[in-house]
Amino acid sequence: MVATTDVAAHVEPQLKQGALSRIETLGQSIANIAPTMTPALNITVVAGLAGVGSWVAYLLATIGCVFVGASISGLAKRHPEAGSYFVYIGRNFGPVAGALAGWAMVLAYVTTAVAVLMSEPLFINNVLAVFGITLPFAAQAFLAFALTGLVVFAGYRDIQFSSRMGLVLECASIGIIVLITALVVGKHGTVIDPVQLNFSKLSFGGVASAMAFAVFSWVGFESSATLAKESADPQKNIPYAVVGSAAIVGIFFTIMSYLMVMGMGDNASAIGSSSSPFADMTNKAGLPWAAAVVYFAAIISAFACALACLNASSRMLFSMGRYQFLHGSMGLVHKKHKTPHIAVYASGVITALIMLALLPQGFLNGFGLAGTIATYGFVVVYFGVCLASPLDLFRAGVLKVQHVIYGLIGAGMMGFVIYSSVCPYPAAPFNILPPAFAIYLGIGLVWFLVLKVKSPQVLTSIANDMEG
Repeated sequence: MVATTDVAAHVEPQLKQGALSRIETLGQSIANIAPTMTPALNITVVAGLAGVGSWVAYLLATIGCVFVGASISGLAKRHPEAGSYFVYIGRNFGPVAGALAGWAMVLAYVTTAVAVLMSEPLFINNVLAVFGITLPFAAQAFLAFALTGLVVFAGYRDIQFSSRMGLVLECASIGIIVLITALVVGKHGTVIDPVQLNFSKLSFGGVASAMAFAVFSWVGFESSATLAKESADPQKNIPYAVVGSAAIVGIFFTIMSYLMVMGMGDNASAIGSSSSPFADMTNKAGLPWAAAVVYFAAIISAFACALACLNASSRMLFSMGRYQFLHGSMGLVHKKHKTPHIAVYASGVITALIMLALLPQGFLNGFGLAGTIATYGFVVVYFGVCLASPLDLFRAGVLKVQHVIYGLIGAGMMGFVIYSSVCPYPAAPFNILPPAFAIYLGIGLVWFLVLKVKSPQVLTSIANDMEG
């Protein structure tokens, strides 16, 4: 890392300001969440813990994430910059804290991309299995890296194109899931499930434990904030996208978890022990052909999520390059496409290298390892943002009681998620992730402290808009 590059020479050209409409900005957050992944795979842990109370866990998590989103919105209105969380926290808790937040978010976005790209061969194989075809490991690896290349190309080409692509792909995959769920419900004959609606029978201890894992389904909902420079009217569009995506997707998760448990005859433990819960539900409903369609939807969703992650990580690198916290080349913008092309390439290369390192673990373990460490990055920064938001508004003289409530509830939930991530301590191979994340943050901390000593003017630049 070298932070002494004269970024002033790279002020032109700029990102394509005002390129994204409100819907396209919302699409970035929804694509980054990848809602289809929850009924296709992520619901298993929640169902295993909460049982027939899974929908309650998702409902409570929805409320919590909306409060986190409200805290983010307060900051996004006052600091509409691509650096988003790097800037939000840096301007309230100091530039070193801000740099660590940016450092953590780059890891979070990149490893989320790694996770979903490593899930792609699994989903592709599941689709082909319906036709009696199984791809060898080498072919699966080739597909994963080929899709990584397509993601990088789309991210390099145009932000409006990639945001629209992500939104269209995710809407298509959600539509497929909703249609098949409607067919299952039609076979069931009713949407009323007395077992799930009998609150006296719910395990609220299980619901509380599951809520921490349920929050993991939302990670990435904040990513539209990284497109503040490219969104039209970011002071309105970013809050709309962040809070709107948390609420819309939360309603989807709540309804889908309720209907999936009902579709399995209230046998939530069967969902909890399954590696393909949605396919199991369709098989039980006598729709075995639907499995291929579901996995095809998951392929679409994972690609859209990887593209959204690349957009977000490259904007974080771009901002940190402009502020000279990282090499100034990260702050360069392509003359024709108006995208941070060097940051896009860097994100793509880092993603590919991590995927290569995880290949010996297999695609399923690679998905789990990358997804878990990504979550550490997200929730730590969410916690910091919930504390920074009321402080920022207080300093601006516009703090209201509801802002404090948003911050406290959001910080409380994120603190609970952080605690639940390490208590009880995870078993192998996941036991290496907490110290690995701590080491990663430690490397960043050392770098930024050295930067503070050698180039103190760089750190003080965070008070100004250096992104252009």
